[in-house]
Amino acid sequence: MPPDAPVLALTTGEPAGIGPELVLQLMTEEELPGRIVAIGDPRLLAERAATLGLEVALRALAPGEAVPPTRPGVLPVWPVALRRPSHPGKLDVANAGYVLETLDMAIDACHRGQADGMVTAPLHKGVILDAGHAGFRGHTEYLRDACGIEEVVMMLATDSALHARVPDWQGSSALRVALATTHLPLREVADAITATRLERILLILHAGLARWFGIATPRIAVCGLNPHAGEGGHLGREELEVISPCLAQLRREGLALDGPLPADTLFTPRHLAAIDAVLAMYHDQGLAVLKYAGFGRAANVTLGLPFVRTSVDHGTALDLAGHGVADIGSLRIAVALAADMARRGAAAS
Repeated sequence: MPPDAPVLALTTGEPAGIGPELVLQLMTEEELPGRIVAIGDPRLLAERAATLGLEVALRALAPGEAVPPTRPGVLPVWPVALRRPSHPGKLDVANAGYVLETLDMAIDACHRGQADGMVTAPLHKGVILDAGHAGFRGHTEYLRDACGIEEVVMMLATDSALHARVPDWQGSSALRVALATTHLPLREVADAITATRLERILLILHAGLARWFGIATPRIAVCGLNPHAGEGGHLGREELEVISPCLAQLRREGLALDGPLPADTLFTPRHLAAIDAVLAMYHDQGLAVLKYAGFGRAANVTLGLPFVRTSVDHGTALDLAGHGVADIGSLRIAVALAADMARRGAAAS
């Protein structure tokens, strides 16, 4: 491993879920693209390794301590203590603060230059809300607020779309999908689609594709909000009054944008072959298609932060926790993507 390999801080996520064991499984692999440090409770990780029969030696570091070169079977850890012992598959509201503390440590490490990026294992939104953290909507919004940023963009990418341009769609699963809105009730989406918001989202997406993915002139296809992209105003006027004028203005500023296009035909090989990313108007409009194309072989990235952040494309899978059957594929891709983004970002600075 080169001495300048990026340092990636991996939060271990909901302790009762599959996050801790996925991080442990990752460290049994022979080749990893960066210097890995987990953030979590070493006792939890040791117990889960013993339960699953994983031969991984834990090396506790002081918070922020320099991360050594990665070796298979050795997991450096920046420790955070559980509030109560955790058992696979059994949520405990007492540990909600623990999960948020692991995130805070990763954010601080990135701000201080102790890590070049962070990769997050899945958390459980419900247990965090039940613990009294009102308004918590997920990783993306938490990171946005922690960094004091007005807007960030959630984008998911399948494994064959992680580097440079998406190859031609000929039955492949290469796809990048960004979201104009993230974790909102559907009845609130239309009101959230404003010209100001769309402009910010598209500028962040354009800049992120250029900086982190090496696409000098990204082409973005934009979904309509309504069926048939509003059918000329007969099925909704958001396309006519909000989306189209915004796209026209940004085209005058030099962005390569297609749309607004009907979502039911945009996600077809003919349309996707010529573009680098799709902007969907709401969560399930875009992610249902992406997860059909590459669930378990995709990663989530947050664009607009001052540092790299990627994540898995799945949840805590409480029913699988502790059984050793969880698929490591998405975490592997999230780590590879974070390392690649960190290198590209450093080269662009």
